[in-house]
Amino acid sequence: MSENTLSRMIDHTLLKADARKEDIIKLAEEAKEYKFASVCVNPAWVAVAHEVLKDTPEVKVCTVIGFPLGASTPETKAFETANAIANGAGEVDMVINIGALKTGDDEWVSRDIAAVVDAARGKALTKVIIETSLLTDEEKVRACKLSAQAGADFVKTSTGFSTGGATKEDIALMRATVGPDIGVKASGGVRSAEDALIMVGAGATRIGTSGGVAIAKGELNESGY
Repeated sequence: MSENTLSRMIDHTLLKADARKEDIIKLAEEAKEYKFASVCVNPAWVAVAHEVLKDTPEVKVCTVIGFPLGASTPETKAFETANAIANGAGEVDMVINIGALKTGDDEWVSRDIAAVVDAARGKALTKVIIETSLLTDEEKVRACKLSAQAGADFVKTSTGFSTGGATKEDIALMRATVGPDIGVKASGGVRSAEDALIMVGAGATRIGTSGGVAIAKGELNESGY
């Protein structure tokens, strides 16, 4: 795989609480330079990133919904989605209600995902963060199936703010569950081109990382998401 092809799979990510406006602008400028798929920022920074990228339509603005715990209501997540899209988001990564999934309340989880999918339909891609590090394999399969049934465009491993990130085993399980027509995003702990290629080999079609520039340069990102 060429470096350019790998770069086009990267969501260049900055979700730290202390990120400043100048950091977001730098992130977006880097995404333009390296032709990443998107920048992924917290909702408050969507408009700033969109302004930098408004003449670069191939680089989307991605944001997170119900982040990082997933414990807000479906109605809140739907509003947050609509607001982010109004501010310029073209992709939204929502966190499921992890507790509801572990309780066995699949109806809640389905309604939760559908609220975001419906709010984004025709306007933005939806990625569903299932937080694999907190789930059993059976729960991961259920979460992926519920995401697909609700019409999500991607399933995603992790927020990067929990107990672990992406693994090749989880990517392979998610890919086997959703089949070939839904995207799978590996996020959390992908810090080198080698890491990224392992995830792609397991079935990932998108990589979420704060180390996009290092990966594009064939270097190692020592810290971060």
